[in-house]
Amino acid sequence: MQVGPQVLGELDAAAAREWLVTDGLGGYSMGTMAGLETRRYHGLLMVATDPPRGRTLGLVSLDPVIVLGDVHIQLATHEWADGTVAPAGYRYLAAFSLLEGVPRWRYQVGPVILEVELAMQHGRPAVGVIHRLVAAPGPVRLELNALCTWRDAHGERAGGGDPHVEITSDGFVFESAYRVRGPGYESGGQWYRGIAHREERARGLNPTEDVWSAGRFVATLERGDVLTVEAWARNLEDSPPPAMQLVNEARARFRQLAAPAQAADPVERLLAHAADQLVVEGPTVVAGYPWFGDWSRDTMTSYEGLFLETGRFGQGRQLLASAAETVSEGMLANTADAGGTEYNTVDATPWFLHALDRHVTVIGDLDLAAAVFPTVESIIDHHLAGTRFGIRVDDDGLLTQGAEGWALTWMDARVEGVPITPRHGKPVEVNALWVSVLARLARIGAQLGKDAAVFDQLHAVARSSFRRRYPGPRGLYDVVDGPAGDDGTLRPNQLLAVSLPDAPFDDPAVVAACDPLLTPLGLRSLEPADPDFRERHRGGPSQRDAAYHQGTVWPWLIGPYVEGCLRTGRDPTGVLTGLQAHLLEWGLGSVSETADGSAPHAASGCPFQAWSVAELFRARRLVHRR
Repeated sequence: MQVGPQVLGELDAAAAREWLVTDGLGGYSMGTMAGLETRRYHGLLMVATDPPRGRTLGLVSLDPVIVLGDVHIQLATHEWADGTVAPAGYRYLAAFSLLEGVPRWRYQVGPVILEVELAMQHGRPAVGVIHRLVAAPGPVRLELNALCTWRDAHGERAGGGDPHVEITSDGFVFESAYRVRGPGYESGGQWYRGIAHREERARGLNPTEDVWSAGRFVATLERGDVLTVEAWARNLEDSPPPAMQLVNEARARFRQLAAPAQAADPVERLLAHAADQLVVEGPTVVAGYPWFGDWSRDTMTSYEGLFLETGRFGQGRQLLASAAETVSEGMLANTADAGGTEYNTVDATPWFLHALDRHVTVIGDLDLAAAVFPTVESIIDHHLAGTRFGIRVDDDGLLTQGAEGWALTWMDARVEGVPITPRHGKPVEVNALWVSVLARLARIGAQLGKDAAVFDQLHAVARSSFRRRYPGPRGLYDVVDGPAGDDGTLRPNQLLAVSLPDAPFDDPAVVAACDPLLTPLGLRSLEPADPDFRERHRGGPSQRDAAYHQGTVWPWLIGPYVEGCLRTGRDPTGVLTGLQAHLLEWGLGSVSETADGSAPHAASGCPFQAWSVAELFRARRLVHRR
């Protein structure tokens, strides 16, 4: 993709489109087309200190200044607490492009053209930035002002004592945490106070912070010359490859990803790269950039799209085997972003069983199935006997759940500890998963030479009860046997009852019932006619959480919708058009977590979200294979 000065010259438009470069560990470099840091999460070197979590921001920016005689032209763009934008270097942008995953800016000052590119080293927290003088009538002096911090990704640094900067032969070490290398280093030492992040202000969070100017790198360039800077954390004496090599390796990786993913066109190549950004060392899955870590529900829901469709069979096998080891009392661990382990979902475990079946079915990996089948049997036994949060198999063979103050399904938002959508009882998608995986576990058990009669019997009872209990006035009930009885609220969860393998229903009326939820970016979590519908997913944390599952659009639901269409004989032609175009609208080359429930469905949440990418990729393949 490439855009020119008409878009780049409109700051609001250019600053709303974000790029992402990752290191394969959970760290990243991230910013906007305009070069404006609009989030506290933006910067050149974000380090995952406890991969993929513990993210800490280091090098914030390298602010370029072109010196022509006595004239200093600042190409950086900053916004300040009083709303002032200065300098406003975005006005010199002639083009921005994303070429094979590598962002590139071209600045033009009369006949002088400066090109900037950057990439990270895969498998190490290291970034390289290239400044290339593309055109100039004579020598040009280039200065790069290094703005630095060392603070948690979710916070801000407000002044305090001056940081410790150790000068080296080719740059400096900041707070003994990371090193920056480049030519002609001149030490500095000044606070930039009150830099503002407009997206944090819009999210109701503290928008300002202070960063430290640690000095500058300086070189006089002739046309075709480059000034490169590298920054890295850990093993500070072990230098990363030069920036030119990092950029070349990043582009080569982008091209190499297409082969195992069998990417057939530019959209699939973008999605294969987006998946690569989200699968990290472990292996595990970053649920979304810039603020999520790894979450088991998101990982297992994303498994088919991120691992099977991209040809990551070996990594997928490792992930499933590792996940099985976390099972406790029949529940899959849900790893918290802040570290530690929690067991607080009703659906992560059946999604794990679903992912296991899809892996075994697609790959034929019966060795893995045999290795983890004792864990599978333990999961079933604990669900029959009952486990945490009231999760158990009821007399009708269906899963019930619920505990005061908890929301255990994927609709898990809480405000001040109070669930917005508790959905206690028997949620439709949880039991659609339950019926589906029981049938498939019976087949896997039989393939392993085990007595599958228990699974067959459980499946028969659960399927019969599901078909009897869930039909409602508008497709299927969202929850049955809840505290207030059966809940007929129109939500997209019923789509899983017709989209999963061995789904309990094949009625096109279920898909048709969800038509009021369909948008160009996915499905709404609640129909607009409902009095609890929230049009916008905006505002402070409480406002956003209150809207999270009350009308907000979720792109990941396009997967169940498309598969539901295909399984019930409905034509899904055209429903992916909006999401494919969205790849170039917000999180460049990726898919957002959410969007507003009302048109124009402006994107919200994380710009780069795992299950959104995974399910668009999977849905596209389903359509092409029909």
